[in-house]
Amino acid sequence: MSLVWTLIAGFLYAEIAVVLLLVLPVASPYKWNRFFKSKFLAMLARQAHLYFFLIMGVLVLFLLDAIREMRKYSHHDHSSDVHLNVEMQHSMRLFRAQRNFYISGFAIFLVLVIRRLVTLISTQANLLAQSEASMKQAASASAAAKSLMAEKSTEKAKEATEDATLGELSSLRRRVQGLTAKLAQHPIS
Repeated sequence: MSLVWTLIAGFLYAEIAVVLLLVLPVASPYKWNRFFKSKFLAMLARQAHLYFFLIMGVLVLFLLDAIREMRKYSHHDHSSDVHLNVEMQHSMRLFRAQRNFYISGFAIFLVLVIRRLVTLISTQANLLAQSEASMKQAASASAAAKSLMAEKSTEKAKEATEDATLGELSSLRRRVQGLTAKLAQHPIS
């Protein structure tokens, strides 16, 4: 394998490791989001689209080169006068072209997968933070509603006791009036 294809294969292996790190539950979305928002990655993120398109362009060029090589070596006449050594070299070159095609194709695919995974993990962390804030807000609203309900029930209880007291007071007034009327009819001598 030439140096260029060794570097691309190494890049592919690094991508596989990154995908495994992102997919396996190594860290929570909060930690990943904090890592993605770090100063170093924020500095890289300013030019991330440039890096992304540069990497994609290079990988697409190597993919096209691999396709060209595959086409070049796929048309081979199997005549009987060709030596076995020549035919084996031809098959070896075709195999290398196909291997390079798969390496560059999977590298392009994994670049897209990593970009999407980073976006999804960041979105998940933001949504988790929003849901946690909403739950806290709902809990505080529920506590406020319960306190208002308790206050309202104490007010109703207070009103009920006041009504009972007023009813008792009015019955006592009627009794006093009845007794004074009775007393007025029968004077004490």
